Amino acid sequence: MKDPAGVELVFDQTCPNVDKARSAIREALLAVGAPVEWKEWERGVESTPLAIRAYGSPTVLVNRTDVSGGGDAASADANSCRIYTDECGCICGAPSAEQIANALRRDPAPETLVKRLG
Repeated sequence: MKDPAGVELVFDQTCPNVDKARSAIREALLAVGAPVEWKEWERGVESTPLAIRAYGSPTVLVNRTDVSGGGDAASADANSCRIYTDECGCICGAPSAEQIANALRRDPAPETLVKRLG
């Protein structure tokens, strides 16, 4: 399945914040009028690309760009849970729907993802 909005979720199977990230993705896609579909990558699975495995859990990418604006995978601490700051300055375990929707609005073109994968 191709991910029309270029949204990807990177996670560890045991991550306690995966469901929150999935809910935020769903809400963000609905907010921008995009199909509610995304690609999921489990970090511990061999078929997951090495560049994707370098991200911590959970990470939400839009066209291979981290929605938190926190840099690339090389700067992520992939061996621990990620934390995020929401719009109110509170610390939470997944990016907010608003952060994801804003990333989708900044870079909505699915062909961008195809170019980066190629």
